Amino acid sequence: MDIYVSQLFTGLSVGSILLLIALGLTFTFGQMGVINLAHGEFIMAGAYTAYVLGDHLTTQVSILVALPVAFVIAGAIGLVLERLLIRRLYSRPLDTLLVTWGVSLVLQQAARDIFGAPNVSVTSPSWLDGGLTVGSVTFPYSRLFILGLVVVAVGGIAFYQGRMSQGRRMRAVMQNRELAACSGIVTGRVDQLTFFIGSGLAGAAGVALTLLGPIGPSLGTAYVVDAFLVVVAGGVGQIRGAVIAAFALGILNAFVEYWTQASLAKVVVLVGVVAFLQVRPQGLVSLRTRTLA
Repeated sequence: MDIYVSQLFTGLSVGSILLLIALGLTFTFGQMGVINLAHGEFIMAGAYTAYVLGDHLTTQVSILVALPVAFVIAGAIGLVLERLLIRRLYSRPLDTLLVTWGVSLVLQQAARDIFGAPNVSVTSPSWLDGGLTVGSVTFPYSRLFILGLVVVAVGGIAFYQGRMSQGRRMRAVMQNRELAACSGIVTGRVDQLTFFIGSGLAGAAGVALTLLGPIGPSLGTAYVVDAFLVVVAGGVGQIRGAVIAAFALGILNAFVEYWTQASLAKVVVLVGVVAFLQVRPQGLVSLRTRTLA
């Protein structure tokens, strides 16, 4: 029984990482239809932000400082990318895929030139050492911290979209861009803010990943495809669907990996998502609209 509890917690922690990464894609892919393969490099930027700050700040507070700083840095990179390239390619998803793939290669090489090719480790604060022991099962504090971070991120997004005027404008553009523009919303500004927030969330996810192991220039590549699966399975642009899909895929991956091996678990998850989309192509949660009969 304990092993199943342990695997369930592992699945929840994997799902929390996927969700933190997928939240940004939910905005950029859901609102603007941009297939951003450089999203993984925003994760990498956040991770290296934590690495740099770890050399200049005390270990006990470096990760707490790194979270907002990484959010701003990754968000700024995403904003520059949107202003210079992506804004010229809206409604051309295949072009955005090719362009952002090229940008991802450039950013990876830039990271190798600045930080070197080998992976590096970020020292975690001592208050995240060890774990909470319940019976014979130990829940690492680092993974509990990541779960808490995801709860704060989802709660913050829900508050932003539900209670703040900018968030409501974002929802309006996501649901119907043409009608939002006719209502006086400057959709270009909303797109810029959306890309900043989505990229910033990826940077925060990169900081969280430093708690799980070494980081390197290709850190985000291992996660971005799974994050796209979360967005598609949950329903494009739907936060609630992304939450359900992320934890479902994380738990499925954890149990299949325990019974078989990691590479086979990836295949099973991918096949499961493809089969699910055959039955429900719009994803778990779909946008309800009114149409004229």
